[in-house]
Amino acid sequence: MSERTNSAEIAARVGLGLRGPHFRHVETTRPAVGWFEIHAENYLSGPALARIESLRRDYPFSVHGVGLSLGTASGLDVEHLKRFRTLIERVEPFLVSDHLSWSIADGVYLGDLLPLPYTEETLDIVTSNVDAAQDALGRQILVENPSRYLHFRHSTISEPEFLAELARRTGCGLLLDVNNVFVTCTNLDLDALSYLDALSESPVGEIHLAGHSRVQRGNAAILIDDHASTVSSPVWQLYERALERFGMAPTLIEWDKDLPPFDTLMSEAHAAERIARSWSDTNARAA
Repeated sequence: MSERTNSAEIAARVGLGLRGPHFRHVETTRPAVGWFEIHAENYLSGPALARIESLRRDYPFSVHGVGLSLGTASGLDVEHLKRFRTLIERVEPFLVSDHLSWSIADGVYLGDLLPLPYTEETLDIVTSNVDAAQDALGRQILVENPSRYLHFRHSTISEPEFLAELARRTGCGLLLDVNNVFVTCTNLDLDALSYLDALSESPVGEIHLAGHSRVQRGNAAILIDDHASTVSSPVWQLYERALERFGMAPTLIEWDKDLPPFDTLMSEAHAAERIARSWSDTNARAA
């Protein structure tokens, strides 16, 4: 099927991140999951890719990068892009994405998604890198909003304005991580609904939902985007608001640490499906 056909067919489906401990269960039971996401850097080589290709006959896949380092000032790693493209050609994902962050300096991979100051200079750098990535991969990518724990004093552009302008300049789409919006806005004393409003004209191609934890640092409580628990009530409510603003988009339940039984992931997916179905029914009646 074509990329466009796949995207249209699964816009109302909820997917799960396919992680190693659940691999065998998925292979043997073929659960009723709308689609699966894999992290690109785990499948650039090795036998695991052949297992993905077998599952690809039964499920749509998205490929989510964590190593493109779209905010790196020295440009993208050409060899990494070539391997990324080879993976895409083999898996034929309906969506490809990475993060608004940086993780490489002077050829050294730092192993984390590091924050960027939101300035015109940074916007020029990320625009150039997104253009280069889309040219090298031969397709549109989605760029995900990060979870943030600090604000750079010299930032001159808000995060949603930065993302909206990046999409306008490059033609990329946006991966709206609703949990990241909630974490960022709570930590930095921002308004999450205003954040969504500022993105309302932007091309949101995918939505992520995940859990977070609360830790105490001195007198302040900080939310940590750890992907290690169920989606919280405020994030479910924000998801409803996101559907109102952006309409249906393929939605992913992320869970990367302290993985629960697979049935727990399915329960989270069903909860997202109920919210999306309720929004769709209400929207249809209003029309």
